[in-house]
Amino acid sequence: MLRSIVLALALSTTACSSWVYRIDIPQGNYLEQKDIDKLQVGMTKEQVKFVLGTPVVIDSFENDTWHYVYQFKSGRNEEFNTRKDFILNFADNKLVSAEGDFELSENFNTPYEN
Repeated sequence: MLRSIVLALALSTTACSSWVYRIDIPQGNYLEQKDIDKLQVGMTKEQVKFVLGTPVVIDSFENDTWHYVYQFKSGRNEEFNTRKDFILNFADNKLVSAEGDFELSENFNTPYEN
């Protein structure tokens, strides 16, 4: 009798594990395509920082490379987990190239004029 009660309690508590609330965890720089579209070669580091914000990682050995990384971990379902990377390269304090998980605008290669 006691074993059946313990077994029933154990099975009922495992059924309740799906009721546990798990939070979503966003980390890093959330970038939108409309902000990426504002970038143009020739922009200074300060101008890029104004548009995109401060990067998550600035390479310690090569401070002309900025990494914008965003990772989202869903508490509900792993299929919603995402990661986006965007890497910018500078030369003489000017933006020279960009690559990553975003499309560059048609105007990106048009030199920026103040």
